[in-house]
Amino acid sequence: MNYKTDFKGKKILVTGAAGFIGAALVKKLMEEYPGAKIVGIDNINSYYDVALKESRLSALEDFEDFEFIKGDISDKDLVFDVFKNSKPDIVVNLAAQAGVRYSIDNPDVYIKSNIIGFFNILEACRAYPPMHLVYASSSSVYGANTKTPFSVDDKTDTPVSLYAATKKSNELMAYTYAKLYKIPATGLRFFTVYGPAGRPDMAYFKFTNSLIKGETIKIFNYGNCKRDFTYIDDITDGIAAVMQKPPEADKNGAPHMVYNIGGSNPENLLEFVTILQEELVSAGILPKDFDFEAHTELVPMQPGDVEVTYADSVPLERDFGVKPQIRLREGLRRFAKWYKGYYRKD
Repeated sequence: MNYKTDFKGKKILVTGAAGFIGAALVKKLMEEYPGAKIVGIDNINSYYDVALKESRLSALEDFEDFEFIKGDISDKDLVFDVFKNSKPDIVVNLAAQAGVRYSIDNPDVYIKSNIIGFFNILEACRAYPPMHLVYASSSSVYGANTKTPFSVDDKTDTPVSLYAATKKSNELMAYTYAKLYKIPATGLRFFTVYGPAGRPDMAYFKFTNSLIKGETIKIFNYGNCKRDFTYIDDITDGIAAVMQKPPEADKNGAPHMVYNIGGSNPENLLEFVTILQEELVSAGILPKDFDFEAHTELVPMQPGDVEVTYADSVPLERDFGVKPQIRLREGLRRFAKWYKGYYRKD
């Protein structure tokens, strides 16, 4: 079944609303589901370019039914005040400290945002129960899993980064609150999200920034990594569909589900960067005679990385009728055009 009801009259809370996925989701909801009232929270931290986050928010200013609150979900009083005042029907928790490699050197912020922050959201849901809590997990929870494609039925007890461990913890915490307090909760394991206005710390964005400066880009694991890239619109389509159907109780009485959202088409990293540079040339960001090989370096695997990510998204399609629509070349073409318009206005 393809879910396309409306959220008219519903109050929706989106945390991480200035983030890549959060801002894209708010925009989608405001444009395609009129009548919803959305409150967004974001601390607009400096993990990456604050101007980009502010640009995303500025694109939402014209929506009368969107209210933005600057704040941190690790602030329990703030979270409870927001829940008390807005009493959301649906909560979408996308606020988190992202990044696998960043967690190696900066563990504290992951505990503050991803553990304490998510705990505050769960406690607020207990005090002011919503119809549905949808929260971001990550493909990183599969850790050292070597079976592909990754299924939600696979074991996820071998994380290889603190970031992955916090996301797995979120799933366990949400399950506990679903079981104890009957808070319907759905976790979404995102697979390498990319697209216009994305995160500058992601590979495709970093590669672009480096290439236009004439710098050499490092391709990890000697180019043998594979990633299941998922275009931002496919992610927000999936979130919007899942929001509309709270899970039923499982055999233990917990209304909790987890789904993968991925492209289900892993791409070799070398092929990925080849397509990226071709689209950057096509968009006029790189010159037509750009010497790509001279600007690439094959290097070993980095701590916290995994060789392959590959989503089994069949359950999501089965339950909600949604599946990825945008292939990698088209997605990178859209990114290149956005990048030129945003950064290369000349």
